[in-house]
Amino acid sequence: MAPTRPYEIVYIFDSALEDSVIAEKLAKHHGLLELTEEATIEHWGRRQLAYKIGRHEAGYYVIANVMAAPSTLPEFERALKLDEGVVRYMVSLIERVLGAPKLSEEELAARAAAADDDDDEDDE
Repeated sequence: MAPTRPYEIVYIFDSALEDSVIAEKLAKHHGLLELTEEATIEHWGRRQLAYKIGRHEAGYYVIANVMAAPSTLPEFERALKLDEGVVRYMVSLIERVLGAPKLSEEELAARAAAADDDDDEDDE
């Protein structure tokens, strides 16, 4: 089994498609990735596009987080390009989770104490 990596896939489907058809397309395309674990999927729903793409002024947005082998991506992307229901897509490798690292209890207490000290100086 090839090593897997975390990817985020953003889909914009044709807004005229039924929700059930979109779910079928997601299942079909994710099947090409040979996922080792279930994809985390967020349905953002139908939204106005920032600019017209071809004849489309609106799209159905879906964000999926998957663990997939890089070797499965070329066939997956080829299938997306051939799917007329997919207006746009973007596959991104998740290098690291964005945001600040979690603080320990001691660090949180130290910051709270420092904030209290700053408040006391303002009162003088």
